[in-house]
Amino acid sequence: MSRLVFAGSAPFAVPALQALTTAGHQVELVVTQPDRPANRLQMTAPAVKLAAQELRLQVFQPDRLRAQEAVSRLAALKPDLLVVAAYGQIVPASVLSIPTCCPLNVHASLLPRWRGAAPIAYAIREGDRETGVTIMAMDAELDHGPVLTRQETAIRPREDAVELTSRLARLGAELLVDTIARLSEIQPAVQDHARATYAGKLSRSDGELDWSLAAEALDRHVRAYRPWPGVTLPFAGDRVKVLSGRPLTGRGQPGAVLRSEREGVEVACGEGSYLLKEVQLSGRKPMPARLLVVKRA
Repeated sequence: MSRLVFAGSAPFAVPALQALTTAGHQVELVVTQPDRPANRLQMTAPAVKLAAQELRLQVFQPDRLRAQEAVSRLAALKPDLLVVAAYGQIVPASVLSIPTCCPLNVHASLLPRWRGAAPIAYAIREGDRETGVTIMAMDAELDHGPVLTRQETAIRPREDAVELTSRLARLGAELLVDTIARLSEIQPAVQDHARATYAGKLSRSDGELDWSLAAEALDRHVRAYRPWPGVTLPFAGDRVKVLSGRPLTGRGQPGAVLRSEREGVEVACGEGSYLLKEVQLSGRKPMPARLLVVKRA
């Protein structure tokens, strides 16, 4: 079994960490992002930190992984492997060179498609029918290194980013353990860099949409941008956050309310229509969309 350092932060990385310990690997150190302020009175710990504490593993939270003290601490451990999954920082060459074997990355796409920070959101938003997980040997460039193993899976018709992230996290954890067990026999495959596509970090403005989009495209955005940044749309002079809905085939002037009933509020889009089911106004709790029309009546 391997002695390793694990670097991860987001919930996607938790199953991988748990699977490594279950498989008997010796996790010498868990590197994760610093705690962040949730509000003025409370700090929030990364999901990986909480998981590591439950597993009674040592946690290290440097502000910058490239800082000399961080590099020195990792180098002193002399790990066989460095495993990275949804860590949230670029891993510098000074850290990649530390493990005696190779640095491994668990990436939530079928590389070279969707390199970058938000591969799951981009796959749903762009209407991909298939995605998966890639285990790659890291180099100094973003998601650029040779592929060791990969596992494909279909994206389900109504699947959102939360559901797909959970599925891919479990798939990636299984694939990671299997890959490490077979490292000596795996022949790395160089990526076709000419076919690379990029999934940049999402910002709040990405979710600010309008009704001129086709209903199918709008639906993909809603599912892709859960939970962050979420989709907001103009409604009766305000903006409403869309928590759930589905595309329909109604017609009308984009933004016009076609009907309102118990199931939700149907609004015309650039092509087709969209049924708002659950929404949230700024500073309010989530509510059924039909209440929007009542409040505006």
